[in-house]
Amino acid sequence: MVVIRLSRGGAKHRPFYNIVVADKRVRRDGRFIERLGFYNPVAKDGEEKLRVAQDRLTYWRGVGAQASPTVERLLKQAPAAGEAAAPAQA
Repeated sequence: MVVIRLSRGGAKHRPFYNIVVADKRVRRDGRFIERLGFYNPVAKDGEEKLRVAQDRLTYWRGVGAQASPTVERLLKQAPAAGEAAAPAQA
């Protein structure tokens, strides 16, 4: 089964997560099929906290990939994060 989940990176006490598509049997930070975006929980005010390639996400869900509960929660925040970022750039 193919899953959409977080893969941890960053340093000790400074987490950074990539949102990846991977085989369920592969370890958390191991090999992945495709990177869809990132989540930075310790982002400062001017930094981007969450980015997701919506077109690729739609594709992978279309072919049956299941998102983890944490990724589902983050994806619900993604449109809100995108709307908040748009006026700042204009």
